[in-house]
Amino acid sequence: MTLVKYNPNNSLFGLKSNMDKLFDEFFGLDKGIWPESALNVVPAVDLEETEDAFKITAELPGMTKKDIKITLENNVLSISGEKKAEKETKDKNYHRVERSYGKFHRAFELPGVVNREKIEAEYKDGILSISVPKTEEAKPKQIEVKVK
Repeated sequence: MTLVKYNPNNSLFGLKSNMDKLFDEFFGLDKGIWPESALNVVPAVDLEETEDAFKITAELPGMTKKDIKITLENNVLSISGEKKAEKETKDKNYHRVERSYGKFHRAFELPGVVNREKIEAEYKDGILSISVPKTEEAKPKQIEVKVK
């Protein structure tokens, strides 16, 4: 049994930090073995709108194009896939694991003014780039003002 000096400031607020510490020690989070980021795979995504298209850029390092699936259904563009972990070997002695593995799914609702037939996707150096062109009706139009 360990004696701990009483601190009145820790009475209520200290309970939460002590419980957090207990869980961290139990699950190995205090040693950095299973950080929270390793439990979820959520790729960072940028969504940009230009005059001609919507452009989606996603960071998917360590994957191949076979691991990635892109669908467009009911004007919802979905990117899904799985980042697979390396094969485990019992002789490795990890001190820290921060890379994330697992399945992911991201979905983006697009306006109904996209040209479905001309969607293009490219995957290079861990970056997925998707271009979703707008239809001609959706593009901004310049209206000439006539002077009389």
